[in-house]
Amino acid sequence: MDSSDIVKLMPFATLLGIDITSASADAVTATLEHRADLCTTADILHGGALMSLADTTGAVCAFLNLPAGARTSTLESKTNMIRAVKEGTVTATSMPVHVGRSTIVLQTEVRDDTGRLVSLTTQTQTVLS
Repeated sequence: MDSSDIVKLMPFATLLGIDITSASADAVTATLEHRADLCTTADILHGGALMSLADTTGAVCAFLNLPAGARTSTLESKTNMIRAVKEGTVTATSMPVHVGRSTIVLQTEVRDDTGRLVSLTTQTQTVLS
C-alpha cells in the first residue's frame, strides 16, 4: 500500500482533506490546506483541524511500527498551539519517540508554508493484538 492509499482507510481524514505525502516507520508527513470550512473566527485554521492532522499523521506512523497483525488506537494526545494559520498549507511530520510492545509514543510538528512551527503534539498509541 502506498502512502496515498493509507488516508483512504480513515474516512474522517479524507473528509478533512488530509494528504499523506510520505510514509515510513521512521517518519510520516502529511498536509492540510487552509479552507474556510476548517476555520474558526478571523479565518484562522481551527485547532481541532490541526489536532486531527497531527493525530492522523501520528496514527499512520504508529501503524507502520506495529508488529504483524496488530492494530492501534490513540490513548493520549497533548498539543501546544504556537501560532495561528490564516492561509496556505500546513505540513505535519510525525516521528516515533518510543516503540514498545504495548505503546508507541510519537511527536508531531505542524509547520506553515514558511516553515514556522504552528503546533507540537505528543501522542501515545496503544498496540492492540
